[in-house]
Amino acid sequence: MRLGRFVVLAVVCAAAALVTMAAETPPAALLVLAKSEQALFIVDPRTLEVVAQVPAGPDPHEVIASADGKIAYISNYGGGSLNTITVVDLVAQKVLPMIDLGALRGPHGLAFVGGRLWFTAEGAKVIGSYDPASKTIDWVMGTGQDRTHMIYVFPLLERMVTSNVSSGTITIVEKGKDQGSPSGAWRPAERTNWFETVIRVGNGSEGFDVSPDGKEIWVANAQDGTISLIDLASKKVTQTLDANVQGANRLKFTLDGKLVFVSSLRGPDLAVFDAATRKEVKRVKIGRGAAGILMQPDGVRAFVACTPDDYVAVIDVKTLEMTGKIAAGKQPDGLAWALRK
Repeated sequence: MRLGRFVVLAVVCAAAALVTMAAETPPAALLVLAKSEQALFIVDPRTLEVVAQVPAGPDPHEVIASADGKIAYISNYGGGSLNTITVVDLVAQKVLPMIDLGALRGPHGLAFVGGRLWFTAEGAKVIGSYDPASKTIDWVMGTGQDRTHMIYVFPLLERMVTSNVSSGTITIVEKGKDQGSPSGAWRPAERTNWFETVIRVGNGSEGFDVSPDGKEIWVANAQDGTISLIDLASKKVTQTLDANVQGANRLKFTLDGKLVFVSSLRGPDLAVFDAATRKEVKRVKIGRGAAGILMQPDGVRAFVACTPDDYVAVIDVKTLEMTGKIAAGKQPDGLAWALRK
């Protein structure tokens, strides 16, 4: 009997310890998705320590935070079969009711711009917008491309860019002008038109980024090991770099636009390129492979999810050296900042 009471007491104490271990979410928090644990880890970037762990729903792949830094949205991908987005209250550190996308299956890429959540739905070959205020999907547009995967939304909502992995293309979606009007006047707000430009890049086009000056798109073609450079004004490929980035997963500019980081799930290096000269600068040894890349808001550090090694690598952007590791669950992938206002 005493032994039984002791076991019960030990379990209660252990549970209490787990609760008290969770600290408050810092005003600036690093969000890390651990795919195989189906969990969102909230990390304090000052100490590189995990302060909380929250369920992320089935097969979580990407995460983004609301503009006020209080809510996180997580795409439940399922290889194109699932149709939910998990919602997390970052302050209370708890899961809120999921967003049901209905027939729009395979949500993956996420962006939060203009007070709305933008997403790709790979299984439905669409991009869409969710309004958190009305809790409705208020806009959907088809791409006609295979595996519409990642999305970038411009601040004024006048343009969007998606990568289409299996089609080997990039789609640029823009608010259109009334082509029936000689003056080229914009259509009335109640009948806004949208136009798509599909640009052939390379095989396995997945990771991409728009340069900070908004003039170029750099696309990493995983199967070809190349990087395609697109001029946004002409919407044409201007150069293809023989970059040797086989298995490239993500591509990100540094905040000053001078460097471009490319991760690969097939190799141990983070490839770094000079954006002006288009030349490789360095290969940084970070592990056995990597996925998500995230730049710190002040531009001093970068974080790279080393999926096979179960840690997030911390990179000094100036020295291009790995300065630390964050243990944030198994198979980390999607990364995001939550900056509370």
